[in-house]
Amino acid sequence: GIVMKLLVVGPRGKMGRLITGIAAEREDITLVGGVAPSGRDYIGTDLGEVAMIGRSLGVPVVSDVEELIDKCDVIIDFATVEQAMVTLEAAVRHKKALICGTTGFNAEQRSTFEEAGKVIPVMLAANTSRLVNVMYKLIEDATKLAGDVDIEILDMHDNTKLDSPSGTAKEIGEIVAAARGKALHDVDRYGREGRCPRRHGEIAFHSIRGGDISSSHTTYFVGPGERLEITHHSQSFKCFAAGAVDCAVFLGKQSVGSYTVQDCFGL
Repeated sequence: GIVMKLLVVGPRGKMGRLITGIAAEREDITLVGGVAPSGRDYIGTDLGEVAMIGRSLGVPVVSDVEELIDKCDVIIDFATVEQAMVTLEAAVRHKKALICGTTGFNAEQRSTFEEAGKVIPVMLAANTSRLVNVMYKLIEDATKLAGDVDIEILDMHDNTKLDSPSGTAKEIGEIVAAARGKALHDVDRYGREGRCPRRHGEIAFHSIRGGDISSSHTTYFVGPGERLEITHHSQSFKCFAAGAVDCAVFLGKQSVGSYTVQDCFGL
């Protein structure tokens, strides 16, 4: 079959390391190198060593995406918001497919990704786990079938998580709001303090951060005298990395457009 040439941005991060390791094992992928945020001390060394996968891959880690971009078919970026915007701009200029798994973009940055979909195949993937995306589908169905219940969303992450609520929790909120025919920003609430009665129809978010707990997301559907909980636990980041690599391979086969993780998994 066709071998896809992959460039990994952020190869030292927890996701970047796993993605590199999984991609290195796949027959249908060749890694062309990695791109590190500038100033890192491992720039110029081997991608396999940087990602700590236990062997050299014979391709470098560079500081500028421009150095390797022409060698790849698809770029996979799990780095910072700032780096993502640099990567996106280069991907558009060089007409390369891009999957970005970074979260925490503002509305303006998200619309830049949408615009890019007119020029390249692009995917903004808040959560690349297959089972999380199955959960999204169940939540959509439950929202439509449960009637007039109160819905609240809880996300749990380790103490290094930067944004709150998580990108996945926000996606859940968007799905619930859309299933109810509402815009999330009209019905959302973040935490509660003091006197704050629950508004009818609001979707409330709560976030727990601590230690090294693996991420969990629970959506509560609460009716009179009963409740339904839909929960996903991830034991490790492997589920996200494997899904991200699947998404990259999927994206490499697509024509220009904006794609979602759900498109990749056929949900």
